[in-house]
Amino acid sequence: MATKLERLEFAIGMKDQASGKLGQLRSSLDKLTGSASRQFGQARDGVLGAVATGYSIHQMVAPAIDLNRALGEVSSLGRSDTGLAVLQAEAQKFAMAYGGSAAEVIRAGYDIQSAIDGLTDRELARFTAASGVLAKASKADVATMTSYMGTMYGIFKNTADGMGKSRWVEEIAGQTAYAVGLFKSSGAEMSAAFTALGANATAAGRSAAEQMAILGTLQATMSGSESGTKYKAFLAGVGTAQKELGLTFTDTRGNMLGMVDILDRIRGKFGDTLSVAESDQLKKAFGSDEAVSLIKQLMMDTDGLKANMANIANIKGMDNVTSMAARMTDIWGRLGGTVNVLAGSFGQKLLPPLEEIVGKVVDVLQNLVRWIDLAPNLARWVGYGAIAVMSLATVMGIFTAVVAVNRIALMALGGPLKLVAFTFGLLTKLTGLQTAATWLFNAALWANPTTWVVLGIVALIAAVGALVYWWDDLKAAFLDTTWGQALMKTIDAVMAPFRALGETWDWLQQKLGLAATPTTAAISAATGAPQAAIESTATALTSASATGPLSSLEAARTPAIPAGGLLQATTNQINKGRTRQTTIGSVTINADQPMTPGQLDEWAALQAG
Repeated sequence: MATKLERLEFAIGMKDQASGKLGQLRSSLDKLTGSASRQFGQARDGVLGAVATGYSIHQMVAPAIDLNRALGEVSSLGRSDTGLAVLQAEAQKFAMAYGGSAAEVIRAGYDIQSAIDGLTDRELARFTAASGVLAKASKADVATMTSYMGTMYGIFKNTADGMGKSRWVEEIAGQTAYAVGLFKSSGAEMSAAFTALGANATAAGRSAAEQMAILGTLQATMSGSESGTKYKAFLAGVGTAQKELGLTFTDTRGNMLGMVDILDRIRGKFGDTLSVAESDQLKKAFGSDEAVSLIKQLMMDTDGLKANMANIANIKGMDNVTSMAARMTDIWGRLGGTVNVLAGSFGQKLLPPLEEIVGKVVDVLQNLVRWIDLAPNLARWVGYGAIAVMSLATVMGIFTAVVAVNRIALMALGGPLKLVAFTFGLLTKLTGLQTAATWLFNAALWANPTTWVVLGIVALIAAVGALVYWWDDLKAAFLDTTWGQALMKTIDAVMAPFRALGETWDWLQQKLGLAATPTTAAISAATGAPQAAIESTATALTSASATGPLSSLEAARTPAIPAGGLLQATTNQINKGRTRQTTIGSVTINADQPMTPGQLDEWAALQAG
């Protein structure tokens, strides 16, 4: 059984060893988290740098990519490189004059080319530019006005082919812009009106100016599509209405009269206003309420309608369109369009080498796809490896975050915990609730991961100490079992050669005079003390050790937890164990009996402690 002195030496040694291990553990954690933070920072900076560089390059050539894509769309309809160059030049000219994107105007050329066959390169460019300028002047988007131009060409195809498509499109653009401004409409509403009307009025021989004036006047009280529907209903019933009303709505050649002439003849029969019975008669004659609604609205101001038709017909070019578009464009819009054109032109010169590099990257990716198909198992394991690497990185990130949060929490709780410790200490002195105060104070630290690490180390130290203290009892209990005895015999058989070697070494030391155990005679010769006194003192020390523990080692201990809780107490105790020393003063030995070898060993152990 181990003596009290041996257990004390073991405890002190364990404290010294544990303090060093705790210091190493803390240092290792600091190095680990610091290294992880640096590596994550480098990874973040590297990824952000690569992304920023790639994004910058992409933004530099983005206008050129968009421009080339738009040209590719038009090229798919059979346009030559020369026609594409003319179209691009016209689109860039528009963007610099009125703002916007040249690619948007080029895409409008795709819609024009799809709707109108037989356009030359110059005509396609003029149609596209006119649609863009009209869109700006009529507060519509380019796509809507491009669709409108395609619809108008379908309605007035004969007129356009007769006068030339380029001239016709400029005239239609000018007349539309004037009508939109005159009737407070918009390009989108005018497009919806002609879409609903279709070619019915043109088939009846009515001009574009007359149709625009009628539809624009109607849009003062209704939407564009509704105005087209009412005009269409009127045209559908005008042939039968003249028979029912006994009026003539055609000329000598059988062509329908103009709207103003028809309204004048209806007014001549019914007057300036229509009664309920007269409205019912008109409805029966024209066959719909829509036609009667059109007649009632247009009859209120036939002179104004006639003047508007004449004014629209006098528009022969795009002068008013360009002036309207210019007034709606500010210098900042022009700056944006010019920058877009500059970036597109500059990017088109940079794209060829970049596209070559990207093409190589695409080839590599295609080879990777082929290799994956050829070796799916290898690809799967590569994927597993990538997932494992990312998982480890995730774990390290979580670990670093936990340690950082732990440190922040300890920093935030440091001051309050000291105040709480002082308060609980005062309460325990006043009320005697020391145990309760200690438990409440330490409860705040049980969720701290570092606390559990330290407690684990302390538990390990306690387990090793208990194993040493009760080793004899454990060994005896172990040897009471059959399997334990068999195991010990096996261990003895394995250790026999080593014990024999040790015995041989001890015999050799004794023969050579190298024995390490000093005798009482040797101590007497070295110190000058009588041999009898040395043996007597050793006997007294042995008796004191056997009778009971030293009073200084068994002194009463008052349990107290300093500020900082269990973790702080453990740390303070470990730190004290590093530097605390016990000094024993000079010892004078007077004994009549010499020390036995066992007494001398204990005396040497006491001096070493």
